[in-house]
Amino acid sequence: MVKVYMITYDLDKPGQRYNDFQKIIEEKVSNGVWCHYWDSAYLFQSKLSPENILEALRPSLDSNDKVFVTEVVNNHEGWLTKKEWNHINNSIF
Repeated sequence: MVKVYMITYDLDKPGQRYNDFQKIIEEKVSNGVWCHYWDSAYLFQSKLSPENILEALRPSLDSNDKVFVTEVVNNHEGWLTKKEWNHINNSIF
């Protein structure tokens, strides 16, 4: 079952691997539907559990990095552009 997740992260120095981390989210963890409108967060669809998502990301993480994954229900509000809202409402939810 596909669910919507929000992941926030802080990849602390040394050894930040943002490109690896983001590529895993975009190509392996999500089902191809995601948005990255915030510096250190993604909203995405996935069939994986939060535990499986973190396990997939583990190779790109250092011991001092911080990651939080949570399931998001279709009850959301925020301050975004119309284009961003259209993508979220029409593609993510």
